[in-house]
Amino acid sequence: MTETVVIDRMRKVKSILVTQESPTDPTSPYFKIAEKYSIRVDFRPFIQVEAVPVKEFRKQKIEILNYTAIIFTSRNAVDHFFSLSRELKIEMPPGMKYFCISEQTSNYLQKYIVIRKRKIFTGLKDTRDLLEIIKKHKNEKFLFPCSDIRKNDIPDFLRENNYQFSEAITHHTVAADLSDLKEVFYDILAFFSPSGIHSLYTNFPDFKQNNTRIAAFGPATAKAVRDAGLVLDIEAPLLNAPSMTGALELYIKKANLSK
Repeated sequence: MTETVVIDRMRKVKSILVTQESPTDPTSPYFKIAEKYSIRVDFRPFIQVEAVPVKEFRKQKIEILNYTAIIFTSRNAVDHFFSLSRELKIEMPPGMKYFCISEQTSNYLQKYIVIRKRKIFTGLKDTRDLLEIIKKHKNEKFLFPCSDIRKNDIPDFLRENNYQFSEAITHHTVAADLSDLKEVFYDILAFFSPSGIHSLYTNFPDFKQNNTRIAAFGPATAKAVRDAGLVLDIEAPLLNAPSMTGALELYIKKANLSK
């Protein structure tokens, strides 16, 4: 029965909606897929980030200057943390240490601090790399600025290994207004977080999947798709396709070129 469902859903792809911002790099694999297979690929964030007001932040009873190190996992976290610090009239001390998930994030810090005068530690590409670095600094008192919706890996690691740390909710992740997409149909919707699935049903509570294929990146997103009662047609990463674009292309080759 399952095999029949898979075969029936293997339909030609003419359009894809990627639920993220459009890439700024003109050589993005998404654009290459669009050109190679003559497919329409659009981009539209399904979630947006809103700042936590100072009054709300104060209720968390966090004294930023009581911490010796700050963990950043996104540019959003950097922006909202320093925006709050500015509103609170807090200037980061020269000895503050910064632990960033990637070089992109650490470079972004230049928007707010003079990097040559600070202590910055950078992961190569993901959380595991960053945690290996953090292990060498167990005596620090860490502050983790984050959204109200975030992954558990960093807090769980710090808690389980008895680090001194606090989370600081600096921004909220909320559903974007997608009302203009009400009558727009795509063959594939590509999601990257459970929040994207939540946004889909917030905007379109009566959404019916029908022939729309769903692509999901990461196990948490895949679970959210299934929990919503949707059919997950394309799951990434795969061993032979570690990216969303790789998984999409494998599906498109099979669906389009076999017809």
